[in-house]
Amino acid sequence: MALCTDLYTNLRKDILQGKLQQGEKLTEQHICNEYSVSRTPVREAFRQLELEGFIETIPNRGAFVVGFSDQDIRDMYELRKAYEVIAVNWAIERIMAEEFNKLEEAFEFMEFYTQKNDAEKMQNINIRFHELIYKASHNRMLYNVLTSYQFYIKQSKGKRHYTDDYLEKVLEEHRAIFESFKNKDIEAGILAISKHLDNAKQRANR
Repeated sequence: MALCTDLYTNLRKDILQGKLQQGEKLTEQHICNEYSVSRTPVREAFRQLELEGFIETIPNRGAFVVGFSDQDIRDMYELRKAYEVIAVNWAIERIMAEEFNKLEEAFEFMEFYTQKNDAEKMQNINIRFHELIYKASHNRMLYNVLTSYQFYIKQSKGKRHYTDDYLEKVLEEHRAIFESFKNKDIEAGILAISKHLDNAKQRANR
C-alpha cells in the first residue's frame, strides 16, 4: 500500500510541476519501467489520480494527463481563500494555549528568516504557520482540504522569482494575521487573511 501511495504522490507532483504535460498519454508499462514498480501499484495510482481529476481514462485509448490549467490555479486560490477565512474564524475562537505558542514561535522564525533574507526557509515556515492555523480550527475535514490546496498551489508554482521587498511584505501580512490571534479579533483576522491571500494570488500571476 505504501508503494502505491508513493507512486501516486510522485505522479501527482510530476503533473503539477508540468513534467507530465496536459494531454500526455500514460502507459502502465512506461510507468513500471520509469519507477521500477509492478503493474498493481501503477493501476492503483492511476485510479487515485483519476478520482482527483489529474488523469482521464478513455476506453480503448488509455490514460491521459488532465493536469491544471491557469484558470484551475486561479480558481484554487479563490477556493483556498474561502476555506481559509473559515479556518481563521474558527481557529481564533478555538485555539488552545499550546497551539498559540506554536503559532507565535512560527511567526518569530518568519521574522528571523526575513532578517537573514532566506526566502526558501521563509517559504517553509510560511507553510507551517498556515497549517498551525488549520489545526487550531479543530476541524479535520477543513484541515485536509486546505493542506491539499496548499500542496497543489506550491507544486504548481514552478521556479519562483522574488522581488526585493518580497520577504518584508509577506512578513507584515503574517504579522497582521498573528496579531488578530493575539488580540482574539476575528474581524481583523478575516481581513488580514483575505488581504494576504489576494496578494499571494497577485504575486503568483506575475
